[in-house]
Amino acid sequence: MLFDQISANKRRTIVLLLAFFSLLALVGYGVGYLWLQSGPTGTILALVVGLVYALAMIFQSTNVVMSMNNAREVTADQAPELYHIVEDMALVAKVPVPRVFIIEDDALNAFATGSKPENAAVAATTGLLRVMNREELEAVMGHEISHIRNYDIRISTIAVALSSAITMLASMSQRMMWYGGGRSRRRDDRDGGDGVQVMILVLSLLAVVLAPLAATLVQLAISRQREYLADASSVELTRNPEGMIRALQKLEQSKPMSQPVDDASAALYINDPMKKGSLQKLFYTHPPIADRIARLRQM
Repeated sequence: MLFDQISANKRRTIVLLLAFFSLLALVGYGVGYLWLQSGPTGTILALVVGLVYALAMIFQSTNVVMSMNNAREVTADQAPELYHIVEDMALVAKVPVPRVFIIEDDALNAFATGSKPENAAVAATTGLLRVMNREELEAVMGHEISHIRNYDIRISTIAVALSSAITMLASMSQRMMWYGGGRSRRRDDRDGGDGVQVMILVLSLLAVVLAPLAATLVQLAISRQREYLADASSVELTRNPEGMIRALQKLEQSKPMSQPVDDASAALYINDPMKKGSLQKLFYTHPPIADRIARLRQM
């Protein structure tokens, strides 16, 4: 089952790229039509931006994501317990030992990133290190190492890159809208009375406004099941289901991250870093912790 999941994750990488680049093309067309007087020109520019973002993440994903989340790298001398637990979990999982980072935050959280096991990294908050005992910390690091072994990190990292590109293009277009850009083009369309032009205008506006939501939904669609699998894989590595259950119970009681976490990075964390309200729960990228605990108790 595990190797089937790894193969499926590699296939999903291709599907994910196609989905996100399709969204990029749509947003680019909208931006080009509204502000550059040419939809195809906007599409080309958007695809170039997306390609640059994707390549940057593939080759520099660890440094980029860690910088986005204000994480600092530590050595075995600086954080001996965390470092040695990561080493132990990597040894059991038979993957290269990832780089280890710490985030200065009282919230309980952790994540893994990287385009492949050879350049992966894990990060934990200072709050997690302070509250979790050794068994619980092993469970959390086992969860993150499982993401590395299962190639979840490749999917998540590419999703972060392309979602960020889509959000950046959409935000730029919306700012131009507020400052009055593109008005002459819209007036020309109305004066011409061309119904097709008006329809393209409306669709372009919808693409710009709704694309970030669509990107979030794509991330949501791929992230929930991988959390269940990583929980189970962590138990496989530690042989200690109660350690994972207790860790999840503490994560459920954690407060939100105090530092800002962008939507693109939020899906990487083991625990929702923003602790959204009831309406926003519709867009959770993480399954409810109660459900994750229930699945572990059934094992």
